[in-house]
Amino acid sequence: MEIITNSGRAEISELPNSCPFCHVLIRPIPLYGLQIDYYSPIEVFMACPNSACRKGFIAYYNARQHDYIYNGNTTKGNIIEKVISKEVSTISRMFKIIYNQAYAAEQQELFEICGVGYRKALEFLIKDYAISKEPSKRDEIEKKLLMPCIESYVDDSRIKAVAKRAVWLGNDETHYIRKWEGKNVEDLKRLIDLTIHWIEMERLTHDFESEMPEGKKS
Repeated sequence: MEIITNSGRAEISELPNSCPFCHVLIRPIPLYGLQIDYYSPIEVFMACPNSACRKGFIAYYNARQHDYIYNGNTTKGNIIEKVISKEVSTISRMFKIIYNQAYAAEQQELFEICGVGYRKALEFLIKDYAISKEPSKRDEIEKKLLMPCIESYVDDSRIKAVAKRAVWLGNDETHYIRKWEGKNVEDLKRLIDLTIHWIEMERLTHDFESEMPEGKKS
């Protein structure tokens, strides 16, 4: 595709497939390119065609032999929030807040601090979950280190298995030397997602058992 830049015409390859503001799948409209010299990257100003958005943004292209290839980066746009279910939000309001702050940091490429935020979010989720199970032991649970808290107050084997591994990776994000080489923040997030999933399943199962007791079956 040929575009006009401040230094003449240039061929660009590929277009971003989503808008950084509305996050809808689109085919953006390239408008104009800015280039410092012939072999430097090009910043291409584009328009979102989504009628509910219509915002402009910049896509970045690196020089190749005969054209410029989209490098996957655009204007940062709007931060996305992770949707946390009602069941989990009811157990831990702070988990949702802290997790989404860490997620915002990740979207702004603050990769050295977002993992620490996810680790903190996990601690609030597990401790609030434990308190919801044994409210009389709140003080003890709040003061306990996270791993002993999991060992002592999480009975479900599935929650315990994934939560422990999430702690291992979360701790790696806070330490100078990593123990789990080959694992990263994406693995930590997957383990947190699994922890959320099994907590949701346990809570939903409990709710239906309470609402539909065996003695009332037809």
